[in-house]
Amino acid sequence: MNKTWILFFTFFYSSVSIAQVPSFGLRGTTYCNPINIDYGYTPIPNFSEWGRHRATADPVIVNYKGDYYLFSTNQWGYWWSSDMLNWNFVSKKFLRPWNAGYDELCAPAVGIIGDTMLVFGSTYTNKFTLWMSTNPKKNEWKPLVDSFDIGGWDPAFFTDDDGRFYMYNGSSNKFPLYGIELNRKNFQPIGTRKEMYLLEDWRYGWQRFGEHMDNTFLDPFIEGAWMTKHNGKYYLQYGAPGTEFSGYADGVVVGENALGGFNAQSDPLSMKIGGFAKGAGHGSTFTDNKNNYWHISTIMLSVKNNFERRLGIWPAGFDKDDVMWCNTAFGDYPLYLPSQNNNGQKPRPDWYLLNYKKPVQVSSTLGNYTANNANDEDLKTYWSAASANKGEFLQTDLGTVSTVNAIQINYADQDVDLSAEDKRQNIFVGKTSGLFHQYKIYSSANGKKWSLLVDKSNNKTDVPHDYIELEKPVQARFLKLENLHMPAGKFAISGFRIFGKGNGAKPNAVKTFFVLRTEKDKRSAWIKWQPVDDAYAYNIYYGTAPDKLYNCIMVHQNNEYWFKGMDKMKTYYYSIEAVNENGVSNKTAISKVE
Repeated sequence: MNKTWILFFTFFYSSVSIAQVPSFGLRGTTYCNPINIDYGYTPIPNFSEWGRHRATADPVIVNYKGDYYLFSTNQWGYWWSSDMLNWNFVSKKFLRPWNAGYDELCAPAVGIIGDTMLVFGSTYTNKFTLWMSTNPKKNEWKPLVDSFDIGGWDPAFFTDDDGRFYMYNGSSNKFPLYGIELNRKNFQPIGTRKEMYLLEDWRYGWQRFGEHMDNTFLDPFIEGAWMTKHNGKYYLQYGAPGTEFSGYADGVVVGENALGGFNAQSDPLSMKIGGFAKGAGHGSTFTDNKNNYWHISTIMLSVKNNFERRLGIWPAGFDKDDVMWCNTAFGDYPLYLPSQNNNGQKPRPDWYLLNYKKPVQVSSTLGNYTANNANDEDLKTYWSAASANKGEFLQTDLGTVSTVNAIQINYADQDVDLSAEDKRQNIFVGKTSGLFHQYKIYSSANGKKWSLLVDKSNNKTDVPHDYIELEKPVQARFLKLENLHMPAGKFAISGFRIFGKGNGAKPNAVKTFFVLRTEKDKRSAWIKWQPVDDAYAYNIYYGTAPDKLYNCIMVHQNNEYWFKGMDKMKTYYYSIEAVNENGVSNKTAISKVE
């Protein structure tokens, strides 16, 4: 979180309210980013300029007693899940017990000491309570420290395997991240804060501020600390260079102790500058119940406000050389859940997007929110019907009969007005109860005879990024999404995404591929390749060693890309593959770029 917001709330509420938000996966082996949780409506005061919209960011997931607990910015509560698919929301205002004030968790810290969970929100004062629970699933909390003496924006807790307890914090484009040890008995600081790491954008191109990594307007921000220990080494993660940009990423520095001596890994840990959902910054790393690593971070949207954001989860881990990695390739396609994942070696099923820029028919259109915005693989654009009426529909043509395995429906916020409902519930912003989506999906092989494929006519939950994994795949050419009920606003879709396998051939491999590193600035390069006739996208893999191409850029439609994210001091290696509805091509031979 790289802005300081003073958030005012007009209602104090702390009772328990648990609402399950199932993803309705009929098989339940996969999920799809952005994850399908009931994102609350923004508390940023200037929302009225564009209308109400959902937002959250700065996520932390901890594995506590075998369940996953998710905390994020300004949600008036948190979620828990036993499987990382179905998330249960628990309503909780982490207010000061001695003051019915207006605190809210912004970029929260969540830590585990023994059998106790600790929660603390961002603050530049010492007035925020440090909370504790041994039963967060039942919303049983009590203050551990009424006024935590050491405040911090974007804080993070870390318990070392020797029992020592640390806090890291920082959110600035001038100052570094800081770290300090805390006394486990009274949570007073031991000594003074130490400087951990300050951005080096003169060297690492991806750390430069701006959508085009050019450091225009502002210097880059460092924020969102998180610590992971592996094989005796300390991996301090951080978000940069700004949450508004596609290049929002998490970097990592590695040290021999918890409070210093860090050296940077050249490339980001998590970066996602291409594809449908972009951005992978300010997050946290956790393990599942099989000890596989995962990384959750912030996806940027930034349409109705710069801080309109979502969340994504990706496989992560460490290689044989203790290099930390995160796999965001195909990161907004269906991915295997922990029960199916084997430490990232098999991150996803062999399914592909079937309807990219294919013909679309709609029941009506509002202004310039045209139909093909619903399948252009851009979360920032959307189609809107003229109303939220029952019967408004969106129909997509896959071009040929294909095998359909899964569907993701990404709703957009158009003309959302919750003022009457908010007034009834006596709230200004945050969670509004009673919101739900209802719809039906039909399939057809010929556009004449239709079958009901998915029926959500009885759904009573809020599913803004609903994902359906079919129990059995179907053969279809046409799919039709019909609205029954919207929680608020008009029937608007930013992505009606159909996944499966076409019945044709995979694309041919790219024949000509070259990377021209600029002479004046080794952080940047022009990447060019010969287009493949039947490909709709390309994955560019890169890294600082031929066996460590951990980062990926998905490019749609174009056959060139300007990349500005390299370490100016290192040699790089690149490869590319083509993607279509039937699969991926072989990768090109790895190119060395000096």
